[in-house]
Amino acid sequence: MGRLRNTGHQWNHKRLWRVYCQLRLNVPRRTKKRVPVRVVQPLEVSPQPNVGWAVDFMSDTLYGGRRFRTFNLLDEGVREVLAIEVDTSLPAERVIRVLEQVTAWRGQPQTIRLDNGPEFLADRFAGWCANRGIALRYIQPGKPNQNAFVERFNRTFRHEVLDAYVFESLDQVREISAEWMREYNEERPHDTLDGMPPSVFRAHQTVGSSP
Repeated sequence: MGRLRNTGHQWNHKRLWRVYCQLRLNVPRRTKKRVPVRVVQPLEVSPQPNVGWAVDFMSDTLYGGRRFRTFNLLDEGVREVLAIEVDTSLPAERVIRVLEQVTAWRGQPQTIRLDNGPEFLADRFAGWCANRGIALRYIQPGKPNQNAFVERFNRTFRHEVLDAYVFESLDQVREISAEWMREYNEERPHDTLDGMPPSVFRAHQTVGSSP
């Protein structure tokens, strides 16, 4: 304040504070949550279901310019798509809700492979997984190839759904994605699954592992 007076500005402390607030200099600077050092996780997976899952987000726009996101959930071992959640916002709470819905009918995985997005770094998400004994396999920042199974799926989903249609509503995205997911899981042969669709391959693995 003394420096202002020396330059000829006769401002009292109240006026100075008002200008300070108008310039939003009183707003604390937001700091990014530091990402811990990540260890490279092996990509080898078991051909059994529910050993390792992988998750990721994608984004696109509706015809009117409104942006939306998808939360994609994949069983790595059998390449089966477990969920494609669509909405304009998908925070950690919504991710947890999807996982709760899927684990209710599918059972839970031993591990989940994921990137360092804020939804996955949220304490509530990490706590939910820890309470269920699910290990989180974070990939290294900037290395999407370390989550190769879901990244490969994302490219297919982008090419065959997101880039193939002009969507007018979120419900339309959900409807087309759900039908595409059903066809992907139940009808489409996969070279890595001995030419079987994921759901058929999973059924073979489940029968083969039964006593």
